[in-house]
Amino acid sequence: MQSTAVSEALNAITASVAALHRLCDSSRLAGAPDSDPLRQLADDCLDAFTEVGRIEARTAAFKVRLADTFAAASRAMASPAASPQEQCAAEMGLVAELACALTVTERTAGAFLEEARQLTSALPLTLTALEAGTISWQHARVLVDETTGLTPAAAATLEAHFLDPDAVNPARGCPPGDLVPSRFRAKARIWRERHHPVSIEQRHRTSAQDRRLEYIPDRDGMAWLSAYLPADTAASIWNRATAAARDLQNPAEPRNLSQLRADTAAAWLLGGVADGVPSPKAQVLVTVPVLSLLGATEEPAHLDGYGPIPPSMARRLIADGATSFHRVLTDPRTGAPLEIQRASYRISTAMRQWLRLRDGKCPFPGCNNQSLDTEADHITPWHEGGTTGVSNLGQPCRKHHRLRHTTGWKPINATHDAPPGWESPSGRRYPGEQHDWEPPWMPPANHWPPDVVQTAETAEHTPGANYGPDTDLPVDPFPDWESWIAAWLRGLTTPSLTLATRPAAGQARHSSAPAMSGRGPPAPS
Repeated sequence: MQSTAVSEALNAITASVAALHRLCDSSRLAGAPDSDPLRQLADDCLDAFTEVGRIEARTAAFKVRLADTFAAASRAMASPAASPQEQCAAEMGLVAELACALTVTERTAGAFLEEARQLTSALPLTLTALEAGTISWQHARVLVDETTGLTPAAAATLEAHFLDPDAVNPARGCPPGDLVPSRFRAKARIWRERHHPVSIEQRHRTSAQDRRLEYIPDRDGMAWLSAYLPADTAASIWNRATAAARDLQNPAEPRNLSQLRADTAAAWLLGGVADGVPSPKAQVLVTVPVLSLLGATEEPAHLDGYGPIPPSMARRLIADGATSFHRVLTDPRTGAPLEIQRASYRISTAMRQWLRLRDGKCPFPGCNNQSLDTEADHITPWHEGGTTGVSNLGQPCRKHHRLRHTTGWKPINATHDAPPGWESPSGRRYPGEQHDWEPPWMPPANHWPPDVVQTAETAEHTPGANYGPDTDLPVDPFPDWESWIAAWLRGLTTPSLTLATRPAAGQARHSSAPAMSGRGPPAPS
């Protein structure tokens, strides 16, 4: 069946184990007379952790190959004339034997067999990366989960985006193996939502029918209460409870933030507004492409702390509750925000909003603290000559802000469109997570709002074409959009709009952002 592949995987694991033994057997305390033996010992341990991670990944890939080969051999031994009932019984026996061999439940064994089938038949790049040790088993399971339910072509496109550097639209920022699995899942989910063949509006309407509240008793007199809600509602509740909990924190308060958040939400649910429990207005940061806001495209908006949401949800958030709307210019070739420069120490509100868009969360590797719960920080301190430009700013959460100023950890190498990485006291560098920016969707001419009049000095730039990666930025085609949208939201008037599109000198290339299905973005309804 696959004896050659299994043998190669086993040889790779054996080589890794041998390398680890060589590392562990080396004399850690030996070295130059002026070397630091404890530092060398700590470095050897970190190197060993890295090698163990590769061994675990290769072992997982080996188990996948074994499971697939075992299933194929067992099915080949079954009688070809077996009835459907006999085939079902044979499958049950196959799962039961694997469960006993691995000492897991039959449900776990059945799930593992299905994951092995998907990896060997539909996700070859993922299995290759697992065998090479560049991603972990948790990363591989993320790709299995996020491609489940997609067509084979769509699944291959998503996989290639993250694992094939020669893909048409490769991922930007950290390789998947440099992200903790939960953060990689967030990036994979965002890309899947943007490129799914079915509109996010249609999928949201179906999923919203399943909203519910669940109650699960637990041990020690405790229980779980959870709600499955639309993302904007859930984010508003979470941010509001977090803000209230922050307001209650003080030196005399014995409860931590998680306890305060739970007590605050319980007080609201049981009695409205309890004594001593503030009820601040929820803060929700939503980024929505202006053409999606106007209904010209169905490009998803982005809800801070969650990810892609339907544009109708974003329009409702802006129309029903937004007290301010911050304009952020984006690069039409990449979708990344453009840098705002300042010369003073004070960080303006606009710049803080920009940092939230650039970083999306605390930039420390693996941290999930949202951007509304972070603190601005100069990477090169002001008193050491650092400037207050976006390239010298980060927004760590309180925990990692304190880590930076009380230990040897320090942020490094931020740019105008990428958050800082971090350097540990040992000198190792860990890259910061980066947004996977993509050019915004541009609708074809017949899908622009009817009151938009287009004037162009040339036919080179019309709606429906994205700017190419080697072009200069054009002039802002929509300089008065804030007042235009304000009038549109109020519904008091039907504003008229003229878009003047002027190509910059030397522009020649245009490319459309490829959709997961291989087609263009979903057409507006």
